Amino acid sequence: MVRSRKGPRALLLDLDGVLVDTLPVMRTAWAAACQEHGIDLPFAAYKQHLGRPFDDIMSLLDLPNGNDLHESYDRAACAAADQAKTFEGIEAVLHTFAEQGWLLGVVTSKPLRRAMPLLARLGTPFSTIRTPGRSRGKPAPDPLLLAVLDLGLDPEQATYVGDMAVDGESARRAGVGYVHAAWGYGLPGLPLPAVAHAPRDLLALLRVRDEQPAAAGRGTQ
Repeated sequence: MVRSRKGPRALLLDLDGVLVDTLPVMRTAWAAACQEHGIDLPFAAYKQHLGRPFDDIMSLLDLPNGNDLHESYDRAACAAADQAKTFEGIEAVLHTFAEQGWLLGVVTSKPLRRAMPLLARLGTPFSTIRTPGRSRGKPAPDPLLLAVLDLGLDPEQATYVGDMAVDGESARRAGVGYVHAAWGYGLPGLPLPAVAHAPRDLLALLRVRDEQPAAAGRGTQ
């Protein structure tokens, strides 16, 4: 649901599947980690749980040696980072939100050491970046509530953009508005939220004035 708000507003965004197309990186890293640890599990099994912290996914997949596997995955992901691509149109949309006075933030389950180089590509002034820590990860509301607290706002002043059902669940539990990014990797889940089919759709959904030419910045994967 996209709600009308007064006062300062915040746009919080997931990273993988919303800001940056990292699916090739994740596929490569998963294959490398599985080979190193003798695991026979297709990437599709991992992909269905995207949005959650890595260790939580390992628990859902009933895989042992989570720490060793995580380290292997991290090494492979860092080595394959050049395969990641920023989604077309997202940078222009973020700048439009910033120009209209919105506070921008990122809430991701990607570790900070791998998130920061990707976010640096966007050249966007993010006011908060929340990555896994001591709090519970998505679909718990904790990461979003902490991001809102960082910004000094109430949850109803924020909207979260994600691409997996766990993103929508986290937003609902946090009392934060939610928009599903259909250019990402998953289905929106229920209850059906507002859906943006391309980054520019966020402007109309959140009633942000767009001063760019109408044909610019269509989002593709």
